[in-house]
Amino acid sequence: MSWNLLASPQKEAKPRVPNGMRIYAIGDVHGRVDLLNAVFERIDATLKAHPIEQSVQVFLGDYIDRGPNSREVIDALIARKKEHALVCLKGNHENYPVQFLSDPSVLAEWIQFGGIQTLLSYGVKPSNRDAPRSPEDVAQSFREALPASHRRFLEGLGLSFTCGDFFFTHAGVRPGVPLGQQHERDLLWIREDFLLHEEDFGKIVVHGHTPAKEPDVRPNRINIDTGAYATGRLTCLVLQADRRVFI
Repeated sequence: MSWNLLASPQKEAKPRVPNGMRIYAIGDVHGRVDLLNAVFERIDATLKAHPIEQSVQVFLGDYIDRGPNSREVIDALIARKKEHALVCLKGNHENYPVQFLSDPSVLAEWIQFGGIQTLLSYGVKPSNRDAPRSPEDVAQSFREALPASHRRFLEGLGLSFTCGDFFFTHAGVRPGVPLGQQHERDLLWIREDFLLHEEDFGKIVVHGHTPAKEPDVRPNRINIDTGAYATGRLTCLVLQADRRVFI
């Protein structure tokens, strides 16, 4: 990893993280544990080749749904957290399994967002024409299949993380609202109002939620959701001092 490859051409002060700190920010995983494990390998390789006093791995949410291995993704993150400094943020998709446990009626909406793949990864078969099941029945099966550690993980996810000149969250922020006063729905769901805003947010917002073919680097935000479940590309942004690279 060469830190001088993506040096900013701007002459004014560049956004930076504190000295002695390195941040690895990872985009939407969506059940692709194979890609997640490959990112772990790339991170570990950079840490070995370029040791740093302090590092943190920031995951921007949407660990589940659509891809085939949601359960394995959460297993991998829980295991990783035991040996590394991790910040796991909530994505809009993480709302569904928690809501489903207490309100089975959300099943129809969850399925539209790829929830069937998550249920199947836990060994729970949803209703089909040959074997109809009520949402309550599916919820009970999911309740029994979901490990307590996974429920704690899902219920303990944060909404944002700030370090230096960077603000990390899943979807983005509401323009005109101070970063410390953002509403959860905007942090998890916002799109056009945030994406089309070209003014300063107070910090550089690092986000996912809206898939792009390549990381989208703007003066006020960086989108690192590269559609992993469909494209096979899970992006990791590395920030150190005033430099950034993608691995």
